[in-house]
Amino acid sequence: MSELLVAQLLTALALGLLGGGHCIGMCGGLMGALTMAIPPEQRRGWPLWRLLLAYNAGRIASYTLAGALIGSLGWALHGAGLDVLLRGIAGLIMIAMGLYLANWWSGLTRIEGVGRGLWRHIEPHARRLLPVQRPRQALLLGALWGWLPCGLVYSTLIWSSSHGDAVTSALLMLAFGLGTLPTLLATGAAAERLTALLRRRSLRVSAALLVILFGIWTLPGPHQKWLMQHLSLPSQSHQSHP
Repeated sequence: MSELLVAQLLTALALGLLGGGHCIGMCGGLMGALTMAIPPEQRRGWPLWRLLLAYNAGRIASYTLAGALIGSLGWALHGAGLDVLLRGIAGLIMIAMGLYLANWWSGLTRIEGVGRGLWRHIEPHARRLLPVQRPRQALLLGALWGWLPCGLVYSTLIWSSSHGDAVTSALLMLAFGLGTLPTLLATGAAAERLTALLRRRSLRVSAALLVILFGIWTLPGPHQKWLMQHLSLPSQSHQSHP
């Protein structure tokens, strides 16, 4: 696994983790419904965790599938010689996500309208699965709910698919989905502490600046050549002086 891919996977994981507040807004009500479907005496322990894990497994599976499907389109565009355009889109999306994470700009939420037509057909099937009382129901519900229009998911999907490889895109969406797990699985006091940590201004701004810098580096241009030359100098010097 290349160092660049590792950096991309860590970025996707961080996007999912830091976007947890948005995830609570989109899926928090449904997670509450899953909890309330269990008898009061069983709302702790394994019965609850089985439903929560099954739901999130289905949701993350949908993210991964979407990454593979849209990544195939990115691969086709790469084959058509549009790789420079895709890198530009990826860089701009990364910058926009950094601005979103720092709460400096929320324009990403506007792309949620793209999937509302599809969601209109999926939502009735998802609603029929409520109340959820078995892990199989929760798994299917999560798989359907994973297609809920979400600006953060869509932007991550566009970024991941711009790499022009279906497998890479799927892996990045898998990492993003895993990043959302801590927030959606946490309950009670643990959820309050985690949410408070993720809302710390210093943490969000630091992470946002790293994402923005990564986006700037991704943009095609002479700055890439300059960076690569400076990064390769130590290795070249080492080779010339054994």
